[in-house]
Formats: sequence, structure tokens, C-alpha cells
Amino acid sequence: MSEYGEEELTALGEQEGWQREGEAARVHYSGATDRYSIEYYAPSECVLYWKVPPEDHGSTAVPVGRSTVPEPLRERIREDLDAAGIDAAVEGRTL
Repeated sequence: MSEYGEEELTALGEQEGWQREGEAARVHYSGATDRYSIEYYAPSECVLYWKVPPEDHGSTAVPVGRSTVPEPLRERIREDLDAAGIDAAVEGRTL
């Protein structure tokens, strides 16, 4: 696992809406018109954003660039990471 150990990943999984899945954690967000799935991967210390289509479209989620994600959502993700003891700067890392 990355420099962030089990304790930090478990703490992230305990943040509101987050679910831990192995060495990753995921949270879902639904705004007025947009839906996202946000994933933090501990081994690579990165955050990925996925745009989720409306439920009635039957399409699959697609990865999206950070510049397309609303800043309030990105700020919330950074706050959740920080509260779990993970450097919030990993939210901005690119692959």
C-alpha cells in the first residue's frame, strides 16, 4: 500500500458517503443535474472522477478531467481526504 496505511484508508471509508473497497474508497455525489462517482486509490495515491449518466439512460460511467468537476465537489473531496489524514494535495494529482 502507499505511504498512507490502513488507518487513513479506514478513516476515509468512515467519512460521510464513503465506502472502502480493498485498497480504495468511493463516494457518490448527485447534484442538481450531474452525478459523479469519486474514487481514491491508496496504492497510487490518486483520485479519479467518473461522470455517471442519468439512471434512465442505461449508459456506463466515464472518467472525466478535474477541470469539468464543480469546484465545491472537489473542495469537499479534499476536506474528506484531509479529515482522514491523507494529504489533500493528492486530489490534484494527474495520472
